[in-house]
Amino acid sequence: MARGLDHVVHAVRDLDATAELYCRLGFTVGARNRHPWGTHNQIVQLPGFFIELLTLAEPDKLGADGFSRLFGGYTRDFLKRDEGLSLLILESRDAGADVAAFRAADIAVGSEAMRFEREGRRPDGSVVKVAFSLAFAADRLAPDIHFAACQQHYPENFWNPAFQQHGNGVERIAGAVLVADAPARHRDFLQAFTGADSICDADDGFTIDLPRGVIDIMTPAAFARRFGVPAPDTARGARLAALRFSGAALAEGQQTAMGALLVFERARGNAPG
Repeated sequence: MARGLDHVVHAVRDLDATAELYCRLGFTVGARNRHPWGTHNQIVQLPGFFIELLTLAEPDKLGADGFSRLFGGYTRDFLKRDEGLSLLILESRDAGADVAAFRAADIAVGSEAMRFEREGRRPDGSVVKVAFSLAFAADRLAPDIHFAACQQHYPENFWNPAFQQHGNGVERIAGAVLVADAPARHRDFLQAFTGADSICDADDGFTIDLPRGVIDIMTPAAFARRFGVPAPDTARGARLAALRFSGAALAEGQQTAMGALLVFERARGNAPG
């Protein structure tokens, strides 16, 4: 079964400035959270999907554990080169089963899912537990994108419709856009990672329809033609370049934000959530 989009990490050097920019763009941005391996984040929720604004605020807390290596240390190294979209994470119903599926496809990172728990707060201030298990995967031709499937253990404590109301009219995630010099070389990985049954070929790339949103992958030249701005540098491999948002009353346009392109599209007809 195909895995829908769950969340994307936007790695930045200045978390406060990034949160302020997202607020100016009309998004509702959550409070700052802190991880034991030194990263801090702020969340922008949509139905079933969120953007994780992330920085490495306390590098002295990095350890030898898996989250320090695959999340904290990776973010540190990513930010030495650039800011932008750094992790593409799909939804998981069973992270252990996804590890097994990734291992069978020879794309797994690690032998088991990694679990993390923290406290969260409801709008009324009450404390709740949120917990996630992640199954990581790797595309050897895309070292500047980390990939994972994420299972939420207390989704009722994380998702909040009040946080999903945005003044700019964004209602849902429409898709994520990757760029690569040779998109076809990423086809097998992305099909195994998403679990999709089919792929739709397009000019200079292809599209994968998911239960929530789509993944487009295209050449840098095709990206520049479609969006009118240069693609991220692909010298080291494929990059996660843009997020597309949809809403019935959304004013169409786009905004470059700390190394990421945010694209706003008016919804036409019934779109999957």
